[in-house]
Amino acid sequence: MLSNSLTMKNIVVFTGSGISAESGLGTFRDSGGLWEKYTIEDVATPEAFKKNPSLVLDFYNIRRKQLINSQPNDAHFALNRLQERFNVSIITQNIDNLHERSGAKNILHLHGKLTESKSIIDHRVFPIKGHELNIGDYCEKGGQLRPNVVWFGEDVPNMEVAIHMVKSADIFIIIGTSLSVFPAASLIDYATSSERIVLIDPNSSYYDGIEVISEKATKAVPKLVQELLES
Repeated sequence: MLSNSLTMKNIVVFTGSGISAESGLGTFRDSGGLWEKYTIEDVATPEAFKKNPSLVLDFYNIRRKQLINSQPNDAHFALNRLQERFNVSIITQNIDNLHERSGAKNILHLHGKLTESKSIIDHRVFPIKGHELNIGDYCEKGGQLRPNVVWFGEDVPNMEVAIHMVKSADIFIIIGTSLSVFPAASLIDYATSSERIVLIDPNSSYYDGIEVISEKATKAVPKLVQELLES
């Protein structure tokens, strides 16, 4: 049986697009798929929305439809097992809702949610019904609705909350991120109190001072979770 001190440890999980890729959602750097048909500058910046809002909305409609047809994978479900014995918080760069749909709790979205829109007038947030958000979809004040996602060049409102969470981590687990998109990538610098930092990513083989598992999330996460539960 695990001791009380162990059951009260804080595990903070930081996930990136790699964990969702195994559910069929494309990443920025994967060859093939959606991202090769668009450039970041054309669909994921405030300037792009001002220049061609229809293109931007269509792009996110495609992604939203893709999400609706996707399911959480073994890595998502395995993480939830940690909730039985630990205080678990998840910080995600992903705008999908696969963590929520897997049954996870205490999730902080750094870059917004694909299933939400917000008004360009006052940033009030609204749920999106179905998969489409189009030109002419307005808030009650007459403001066009845009995806509630953080685009490149925009501030990350939840960054300070995420930093506070990472500072409290006894164990910090990073899954499926290249640690190259800032400011989110800087979160690792705040894990100064963590007794263990684990990076799970098939494209990483070395990271100074960090335990690296160079495997896909669906293979590595269940094994790591089982190890933690048995320790």
